[in-house]
Amino acid sequence: MSDSVNRRTFLGQTAAATAAGIAAPAILSAANKAPSKKVTIGIMGMQRGLFLAKTFGALDGVEIKYVCDTDADRMANAVKTVEKATKKAPQPIGDFRKILDDKEVDALIAAPPNHWHSPATILGCSAGKHVYVEKPCSHNPKEGEMMVAAARKNKRAVQMGSQRRSSESIIEGIQKVKEGVIGDVYLARAFYQSARGSIGTGKPAPVPGNLNYDLWQGPAPREKYVDNRIPYNWHWFWQYGNGELGNNGVHSLDICRWGLGVEYPTRVVSSGGRYAYEDDQQTPDTHVVAYEFDGGKQITWQGTSCNRHKNEFVTFFGSKGTMIFGTSGGYRILDAKDKEIEKVGGGQGMSEHAQNFIDAIRNDEPLSLNAEIEIGHKSTLLCHIGNIAHRTGRTMTCDPANGHILNDKAAMALWTRDYEPGWEPKV
Repeated sequence: MSDSVNRRTFLGQTAAATAAGIAAPAILSAANKAPSKKVTIGIMGMQRGLFLAKTFGALDGVEIKYVCDTDADRMANAVKTVEKATKKAPQPIGDFRKILDDKEVDALIAAPPNHWHSPATILGCSAGKHVYVEKPCSHNPKEGEMMVAAARKNKRAVQMGSQRRSSESIIEGIQKVKEGVIGDVYLARAFYQSARGSIGTGKPAPVPGNLNYDLWQGPAPREKYVDNRIPYNWHWFWQYGNGELGNNGVHSLDICRWGLGVEYPTRVVSSGGRYAYEDDQQTPDTHVVAYEFDGGKQITWQGTSCNRHKNEFVTFFGSKGTMIFGTSGGYRILDAKDKEIEKVGGGQGMSEHAQNFIDAIRNDEPLSLNAEIEIGHKSTLLCHIGNIAHRTGRTMTCDPANGHILNDKAAMALWTRDYEPGWEPKV
């Protein structure tokens, strides 16, 4: 499925609505009428999941029945927070698989660490649940392919948390790019900057009493507890995370791929490393990746985790000018002489993205999702191939039909991962 096919009806509605001077009906449909069916959800992972609980809990006809985390303290806090926001206390549960056993639950909201994203989604689909999974949708490319297969096999709605796909202003801007407002577009450039500090040097330590560390590791091969990895620094270890490219780069790369109308790359080059600090972090803090696609189109991504400098989020370059998307939504159009000719504000689309997921469940239209799992996999795959190019130190030549790396067995060995025996995901 291409992005253009999956979004054809939605973008057509958006364009028509924009021309008529009204809001797009695909975004506001549920806001204008009472929900016809209650949707019951359970939420896994109460760091990012706590924000998602507030977002989904604010939607009409959505009940949060469970909150789940391997950290008992975080889970207890989530119960209080959700009860305050929704006026109803959810049930706390330590093992998300018990959520899947409840026939009343329609959907799993999966927001655990990255190494759990795909296994949880596959288990959810197999249990007959729809799944909203945070970005990046997978820990490795093979898992992304399995997620698509699981969604298709079980006919489930699976949405990746790239919320800008549901932002009215960004949808409008991307439509203008495709209509040629800046001419023939050949390059999209993405940025991410932050000012993260050192994670230091970790030491083996007893597992905190509030943490179920065995379940936290789940599908990952077992490692002894180290005191500087949980709750957040796991992002910077290949065992569990995908570095800044997978953590934040996926958002901007998704917009780039969407606007250029490209799917799988043909060539990927990476440079960078861990330059700012000498510590335990395995993933780069300074990273530049270039992606080439059939048709002479290119995407570049530049991430500096430890050196904040203001740059635009995504910029498209065309024969007649440029279009710039900001981090928080909206866009600007500049002519060929770099003069601003239009500026449109807007948001990231988080509540609309959640509503799009709920509407797909109510309407039994899993492919109506704005960031349906096949779209999510293709964008996440750019992160994975960029990281593989970094880890091997080689240029990746890829099959434009599926993104698979050609003529490099060592690189393709990173297409999947080793699993803890008995925890291998299966479709």
